[in-house]
Amino acid sequence: MNMNTPDWHALDNEAALAHHDADAASGLTDKEAAARLMRHGPNRPPAHPGMSAWQRLAAQLAAPLVLVLIAAGLVTAFLGEWVDAGVILGVVIVNAAIGYLQEGKATAALAALAHSVATDVTVLRSGQRRRMDAVHLVPGDVVVLAAGDKVPADLRLLHGKELRTVEAALTGESLPIDKHHQPLPADTRLADRRNMAYAGTTIVGGQGMGLVVATGGGTETGRIAHLIASAPDLDTPLTRKMASFAGVLLWTILGLAALTFVIGLARGETAFAMFMAAVALAVGAIPEGLPAAITITLAIGVSRMAKRRAIVRHLPAVEALGSTTVICSDKTGTLTENSMTVRALWAAGQLYELTGHGYVPEGELRINGQKVGAGGTAREALLAGLLCNDAGLHQAKDQWQITGDPTEAALIVAAHKAGVTATAPRLDELPFDASRQTMATLHTIEGERIIYAKGALEKLLPACDGVDQAAIEAVAVDLARQGQRVLALCRRPASADLLQASDLASGLTFLGLVGMIDPPRPRAIAAVKACHAAGIRVKMITGDHAETALAIARQMNLIEGAGRALTGRQLAALDDAALAIVVRDSDVFARVEPEQKLRLVQALQANGEIVAMTGDGVNDAPALKAADIGIAMGLGGTDVAKEAAAMVLTDDNFATIEAAVKEGRGIFDNIVKFITWTLPTNIGEGLVILAAVVAGATLPITPLQILWINMTTAVLLGLPLAFEPVEGKVMRRPPRPPAAPILDGVLVGRIVLVGILMLAGSFGLFLLALERGAPLAEARSIAVNVFVMIEIVYLFNCRSLTRPLWTVAPFSNPWVWAGAGTMIVLQLLFTYLPLFHQLFGTAPIGARSWLEILACGGVALLVIEVEKALRRQ
Repeated sequence: MNMNTPDWHALDNEAALAHHDADAASGLTDKEAAARLMRHGPNRPPAHPGMSAWQRLAAQLAAPLVLVLIAAGLVTAFLGEWVDAGVILGVVIVNAAIGYLQEGKATAALAALAHSVATDVTVLRSGQRRRMDAVHLVPGDVVVLAAGDKVPADLRLLHGKELRTVEAALTGESLPIDKHHQPLPADTRLADRRNMAYAGTTIVGGQGMGLVVATGGGTETGRIAHLIASAPDLDTPLTRKMASFAGVLLWTILGLAALTFVIGLARGETAFAMFMAAVALAVGAIPEGLPAAITITLAIGVSRMAKRRAIVRHLPAVEALGSTTVICSDKTGTLTENSMTVRALWAAGQLYELTGHGYVPEGELRINGQKVGAGGTAREALLAGLLCNDAGLHQAKDQWQITGDPTEAALIVAAHKAGVTATAPRLDELPFDASRQTMATLHTIEGERIIYAKGALEKLLPACDGVDQAAIEAVAVDLARQGQRVLALCRRPASADLLQASDLASGLTFLGLVGMIDPPRPRAIAAVKACHAAGIRVKMITGDHAETALAIARQMNLIEGAGRALTGRQLAALDDAALAIVVRDSDVFARVEPEQKLRLVQALQANGEIVAMTGDGVNDAPALKAADIGIAMGLGGTDVAKEAAAMVLTDDNFATIEAAVKEGRGIFDNIVKFITWTLPTNIGEGLVILAAVVAGATLPITPLQILWINMTTAVLLGLPLAFEPVEGKVMRRPPRPPAAPILDGVLVGRIVLVGILMLAGSFGLFLLALERGAPLAEARSIAVNVFVMIEIVYLFNCRSLTRPLWTVAPFSNPWVWAGAGTMIVLQLLFTYLPLFHQLFGTAPIGARSWLEILACGGVALLVIEVEKALRRQ
């Protein structure tokens, strides 16, 4: 809101109209409306272009390891090594294509936002009512509102009759809001501005008229669009760790290559020969298959998550959930079912429980857990709720849907669950009135005219005869403490053909109380427990009232005891430093506005947390985009939320997040397994080149042979690790510390150990073969096969980085066996097929050499298992 824009909710009608030079009786003239349309622009959020196709492709090529591969390919091409260059650049192209295609769906949050508010509208122009496209609305227009309308712009209400709106998508408030036109204090929070109607919300009852005070980007919805556009696109934990890892690896490789070059020159070798040796070392030390392996592992994770009803829109987000330390969840529609449900009925001194979920009319009436029938006063109380009702319930495509007020729909569902039905024509009614807070209807039942009434207990109870008011009020207070909305149900005989307000002033018979709430999803309760066991904190951030938020939080075990909810007003009084402290210890935040959700996410990130944010409303979108991973609801979520998120849950179930966290942790484990498996080969190859240069010996393996080893083993041996099933205890360990490197000291030590084993085996057998008089091609064939053999046995070591090899189910990943078998066949062709002799400079080897190669593999297998056993102790 700019400095010249007043607080519309604080102005009276005359002041608001005067500010826009508008007339409530006739609206704007066509000429004036056209001039304002030119000045203010169309009523749609401003468009913000996303990344173009070439920018998305360039982003795939900008990763440090990919850049090193491109440089290596260009250098080898410059040196005329066209096969080497072609293989390297082919790897780059395949990796970029996979990532580009997976992330090809551009983020269209703002386009979805424009769609969410597009509607036809009734407007006063030149004294006449007209239907027109809302895109042509301008500030100063007077809009006519009726039940079922979508609010087309931000409106200051001028008058209304029983006007109610649903604002859950904007504020998180789960109940319809009663509206009026009286001025409010200037510091009234967004969710409490009852004299305003906001763009994108829905009218569910009554009628009214409002003055357009903001359109397009100036609306509250437009302001959220700006927050979405300005929220930075964060790197995921994996991309940050890989960037750091790639940097260390890059400088290590360049340092070793330079050292090789300098040592060779010092020994009197030619500069060209040493340059080729340095290139060979660099090519050997670069894990060419790593970028593609990570991309494919993530893509496999996308497929697995889709089967678990989670659609991933941004590839690295697959792993990000596994790194999550805090999940910030919206309440309405995420932790809860987003459907008002009658949970309690108190009638004739007896408390009944109603089971079932959502608007599905299936459930039971129970007392102390035992099913009972609806009879006597309990039946008539449910009948009163069914008849004194303007909502509707119908089934469409296996989904139960409602029309009208969700609170009234809950009463219809409750009656159906208890088997209460009736056909009683409505003869007259007293509509719900905000000041009266009651509704009454007149019916003929079995020849008798009956008035049924429902409404606020404090309005109806004083008019009831012969009741224990204190006892009833005590029950109502107890239900309210559980976060339930309490309604009273009454009846009386009719004394006339028409209803009068005086009929509700006395002579009522009290039937009972109903308590209703938007209940938590049962699977979400179990999922929260599983997240806590995995060391992940779950925080509720909602626009709903604090009492309701605390009641749901207690049912979900988010808090213990009475607990405490911080409200948006309290958060607004905190600076960033104070907020960062408060957010550590508080798990429930209520009456929170969109920018405050964004601030909470950013405060948690400032504390070093990896934040997942879930939500379904327009008001959740900025925080969804700013979180390390945003998770939107696919069924009940708005288009804006879905497009701002990195992941969409197709079943709207918080429990799916727990499954996705488990899958994400498994994906990260498999990436670490691949890195732990592949780097020893690169280290061993680099060390072999360096050792040969230092010793003044012939290179045991050529650059092309190095590429053969790296590319074939990466595909056939490394990629099967992407299919490793998630290990059993993955959800019983705490999240990885956000600052922890991708490889810990134990794994780095193991990588170096295996690299040294490869150096010793390959260089040792190479020199031994030359000493026996074997040709150079045969000696090099032996060296290459040593590398591959150790890689094969080490692959089985890496199926679990901590547990013994024999405790891993041998056939839980058949791809490992298929890859190992195919690799053995390829090595036999590499060693004995003449075509390979010509391409790679190899030669056949004898049985004794094979036994020595197998011995190297056996020693490596034994050493690694001993090392793992020592680490476990």
